[in-house]
Amino acid sequence: MKVTVSSKKGFKTILSVLVEKKTIQKKLDEKLNELQNKVHLKGFRPGKVPTNVIKNQFGKAIYGEVIDSILKETSSKAIEENKIKVAGQPKIDLKTFGEGKDLDYTIEIETLPSVKLKPLDKIKVKDYEIIVEDNTVEKRINEIAKNQKDFSDKKDDEKANLNDLIIFDYKATVEGNNFEGNEGKDIQIILGKDLFIKGFDKQLVGSKKNDNKSVDVNLPENYPKKDLANKKANFQCKIKNIRKPIEIKINDDFAKKLGAKDLKDLKSLIKKQITLEYQNTLDTITKKEILEEIEKSHTIDLPPNLVEQEINLLNKNLKKDELEENKTKNKDLAKSRIKTGIILNEIGEKNNLKINEVEIKNEIEKQAKNMPGQEKLVMEYYQKNQNAITSLRGSLYEDKIIQLIKSKITLEKVKITLSKAEEIIKNFSKKDQESKTRNIKKKPGKSKIKKKK
Repeated sequence: MKVTVSSKKGFKTILSVLVEKKTIQKKLDEKLNELQNKVHLKGFRPGKVPTNVIKNQFGKAIYGEVIDSILKETSSKAIEENKIKVAGQPKIDLKTFGEGKDLDYTIEIETLPSVKLKPLDKIKVKDYEIIVEDNTVEKRINEIAKNQKDFSDKKDDEKANLNDLIIFDYKATVEGNNFEGNEGKDIQIILGKDLFIKGFDKQLVGSKKNDNKSVDVNLPENYPKKDLANKKANFQCKIKNIRKPIEIKINDDFAKKLGAKDLKDLKSLIKKQITLEYQNTLDTITKKEILEEIEKSHTIDLPPNLVEQEINLLNKNLKKDELEENKTKNKDLAKSRIKTGIILNEIGEKNNLKINEVEIKNEIEKQAKNMPGQEKLVMEYYQKNQNAITSLRGSLYEDKIIQLIKSKITLEKVKITLSKAEEIIKNFSKKDQESKTRNIKKKPGKSKIKKKK
């Protein structure tokens, strides 16, 4: 194979490739010999079909398959040997080909721009750490306890009050007639919640166990049978049991019911949970600020085809009026994503960062563990979906690059309270929304980076 750079202008490079006919013939002979052991033709024993017979019958298809294989192999090798960073799909133009001839073709490649990385140590961003106070944890546990209602049976002669749990059977009629779904068994409602049918609860207040109560209410507007909606219905209720709420004691037993070892362990788990609820968003804010600073500190000419591809992705599901409305914004966002992705790629390559199969396996197992009962589905999803693996590799690669950047920039550690965290998140969301509305290129969005093996 002979490769020469026939043209190099701007982002476009054209390589001329010549593959000698003896190389092609060797590949053809190998393919014919391979097929000889597989082809079954009438009149010939398996594996004994002469190669000239196979060639006469399948020659064109075999030649096409071999040429296609050679094009893939030689074009990849030509690009690799010339250390070209490809932006988009290369275009191949066949000049000379045919059996008994050399294969002469060109590869038109749009290349990524060269990037002169700026020093990372000049970047300074805030890295937030949440301080969760004990009273916040106590408040969360009290809220959990409040929602973990428990009840104990009332005595037979005790009346039902608001907030009691009442258990009953009923049979309902409309204008004295039965209707589909007019009976219920072991219905449970908490008096005062008014969650069954509006006005139903208060008519059971004062009832006792084994009482028979008659309740008149209007069926709701959204009742499934439209002809009964808003009509007055009579419910004959048999009270089976009345249970009063009991105070939940926040102690070790309470903690164990929630899956903790004891109350101390529960407090620790709740503290971690509250921290994660906010920390993940704060980390995202820090990451976006890092990417913004990196983008601002570099000036790069962008390959038009990559920008166009990204714009098309952003416009994919937009209607005509939305296309015009978002034209400027999406163009800016596309440029920002491409630019950030190119810079991140360069940082990754300069530092020889890679994602290995063990890291991918560990991440899949981690995701599976976070979905109890669906571990098998998660594993099968990745086993059957190569695009998902590719996407996962890209995410892990980007995360690794971000971690490297964090180790080199100045991270100002800032400890904040929960209320301050909420304020920061709220302001960031507001700023982000305003940025979108004004079509200002503020944030890079999801980086477009190559996946490193």
